[in-house]
Amino acid sequence: MSKKIVILGSGESGVGAALLAQAKGYDVFVSDGGPLKPAYREKLDKAGIRYEEGQHTLAEILQATEVVKSPGIPEKAPVVQALREKQIPIISEIELAGRYTRARCICITGTNGKTTTTLLTYHLLKEAGLSVGLAGNVGFSLAEQVIEDPFDYYVVELSSFQLDDTHDFQPWVSVLLNITPDHLDRYDYSLELYAQAKLRIMRNQDSAGYFIYNADDENIQRYFQAALRPVQQLPFSLHRRPDYHLAGYYTGEASVCVDLQPGYYSKTEEISTAASPLIGQHNRQNMLAALLCARVAGVEASQIEAALATFHNADHRLQPVGDINGVRFINDSKATNVEAAWYALDGIRQPIVWIAGGTDKGNDYTTLIPLAQNRVKALICLGVDNAKLREAFGPVVPHLEETQSVAYAVRQGLELAQPGDVVLLSPCCASFDLFKNYEDRGRQFTAAVQALADDQTREEAGE
Repeated sequence: MSKKIVILGSGESGVGAALLAQAKGYDVFVSDGGPLKPAYREKLDKAGIRYEEGQHTLAEILQATEVVKSPGIPEKAPVVQALREKQIPIISEIELAGRYTRARCICITGTNGKTTTTLLTYHLLKEAGLSVGLAGNVGFSLAEQVIEDPFDYYVVELSSFQLDDTHDFQPWVSVLLNITPDHLDRYDYSLELYAQAKLRIMRNQDSAGYFIYNADDENIQRYFQAALRPVQQLPFSLHRRPDYHLAGYYTGEASVCVDLQPGYYSKTEEISTAASPLIGQHNRQNMLAALLCARVAGVEASQIEAALATFHNADHRLQPVGDINGVRFINDSKATNVEAAWYALDGIRQPIVWIAGGTDKGNDYTTLIPLAQNRVKALICLGVDNAKLREAFGPVVPHLEETQSVAYAVRQGLELAQPGDVVLLSPCCASFDLFKNYEDRGRQFTAAVQALADDQTREEAGE
């Protein structure tokens, strides 16, 4: 009798896991509490995989030998509780995929910067001619790619939710960028439990593997017991540090010292990051992590320098979207928390007209006040309820106003800026008061900038 695998959730990871499980001879059933997206329904129909939507039929689910759970389903969901009660093993899509790939996996996690670092690492390896796939939280199922397993390497972005149900999965290279409070509702409001979830990324690694981590991050220092691990450790920092044998650090604004054998057999080399389009201190950290991944994979310094110049980051992350009359517009709609907005305000050196606001997630704006005082000449609140923003920043920014119109915010931004200034959308809040999601907010901002640029061009042409 074939083993029965039940897949909970029918998104990218769930459908990928279902296809891989079927390819490996399992009896597969997919269960989703909500509706299936048409594209995923079509994939399951084509493969002849049974599924249900809008419900979880426990009588069927509890027959499973093993369950693959979507990262979006929390531990407290009744269906998960029922499985735990019957002690049916629950794994993640990544755990399943890891059983069937011969490729080396470079896995990247952290509270902020995961996607940028993953995309940059993938770009550096691909441009150097390596056989490499892109997977995980960036929207491509690792499990589905593993059916054919065509690559020598995968670069995989992993959230803490994806790591929660990994048990034996073993990356070749693991990367931990930072640990700051986020999603704590899924971890009993405990930073330690959240940190331990992040650190699962390297817990199965042995001396054949590499752990690249941010030596400047206090929470990593607090929760990572470095001395107890057999893995090859490659810490990085924005500065040279006497307390660490660093694998990578900056010797200047755009020059990195890389040393893959820190310590007695030290062998350093310099890599220039001058050609990179990325903005801000946090992106200098993301770059360091990606450079170390590329060097571990054998990419030469000259190849890295050439590839940095052709990198395009994912949309809505400190993305330049236009210049009008010498004023630069930057879309950072992905900055839905205080930390991400701090990175943006800290990373931009020019005077800023800041567009912020949305659904407040219990934000504490204290850390942003000194930056707002020094860098922000005007704040345009784009939200339904801006009381907390007004209260926090009203006393420190010279000009503050409110709107619920993206087009107005963009026009006012240009009006309030001088040539050389930046109009920055870095909302610091969720988007759900006025927009479908942060992508929708970013797209509307970009479209408004484009429309204003077109208007300016017509005016100049005298139309």
